[in-house]
Amino acid sequence: MNDTPIIERIQLTRYRFPFKNVGYDLSFAMGAFYEPGQQGARSALGIRIHTDVGVTGEYVSIAPATFEQINLFAPFLIGKNALERERFYNQAKVILRKNDRMGIGPIDIALWDLAGKVHQAPIYRLLGGYREGLPTYASTYHADRTSGGLDCPEAFADFAEQCLEMGYQGFKIHSWGEGPIAQEVATVHAVGRRVGGRMALMLDPCCAYNTYADALRVGRACDAEGFFWYEDPLKDGGVSHYAHRQLRRALTTPLLQGEHLHLVEAHVDMAAAEATDFARADPEYDGGITGVMKIAHAAEGFGMDLELHIAGPAQRHCMAAMRNSNFYEMGLVHPKLDNIVSLPIYQDGYADELTSIDKTGCVRVPQGPGLGVGYDWAAAERFRVDEVVIK
Repeated sequence: MNDTPIIERIQLTRYRFPFKNVGYDLSFAMGAFYEPGQQGARSALGIRIHTDVGVTGEYVSIAPATFEQINLFAPFLIGKNALERERFYNQAKVILRKNDRMGIGPIDIALWDLAGKVHQAPIYRLLGGYREGLPTYASTYHADRTSGGLDCPEAFADFAEQCLEMGYQGFKIHSWGEGPIAQEVATVHAVGRRVGGRMALMLDPCCAYNTYADALRVGRACDAEGFFWYEDPLKDGGVSHYAHRQLRRALTTPLLQGEHLHLVEAHVDMAAAEATDFARADPEYDGGITGVMKIAHAAEGFGMDLELHIAGPAQRHCMAAMRNSNFYEMGLVHPKLDNIVSLPIYQDGYADELTSIDKTGCVRVPQGPGLGVGYDWAAAERFRVDEVVIK
């Protein structure tokens, strides 16, 4: 296509998708857990960027609190060349300088989808990517408060063994949140003793531990079981360079930090402060595909691996274009629940569920133009909450 695609309007549609048997408690780490008979829900933002050449960039985001930020900078895009992603990324950083800048990512991903459609190529190919099968680890829901799911250390060990038998190459525990530290330690040991040495093991308390001493105690259990990484234990929100540098020095298990820092500058500061072993990034949180690739290249310069946060088509394309990344995160998974991160909106079979890996323990990168996934907007209409069109 030779015509320059000019952005005419941006359509933002908010949805709320129901999920069965999911309970919520906002004092409990991520807030979602197995609760038979309960009806949970997941909010999402559908983005469609329409151009004058008939090509539309599309993306459905689950990132929190981005709608208002997108409304602050999206008017700048109207009338502009839709392929000028670097220009938009940098201007949005200025416009959102008094915010956390998470609104940049979903728009950038939709613009990359549009670019792939213009050039008739999948995004990972535009990025110079070469990997099509991505080694995958199972990333669990948090521990359950009711029986029958992930309700005890042995249940986590049973599920880890199930995932190993399915072909998963790693297993990450999202643990007990506000439960006793002894229960955290017992879960680490139960999983380590059952599958340790046969798959990579990780622990992510989601910033739940009240004290450095608690984080140290659990970290030493990870050391004993040879865990691959230890992620976000402290209640600072995972942002204190000093605290994590001290914890890193006290443990042998590598730390993975950075999920709650945004954009390349903050990630470089954490790496330079020696506060983490692995870098962390998310295209929804860190300025889209544009921002994540900046972080990946910066991490490469430090000799660090970058591990992408959670599942999604944008994550697959980014990982396919990185050398320094080990695993795709299939999350959130549970022996009895669908993945609340993987929305029922795709029309072409794309999914991020427990059974979505192939026999080699990998997921595949979508091969269609752009993100390579199609959204069933008509089917999603019954879950619509409201809509805004910027033009």
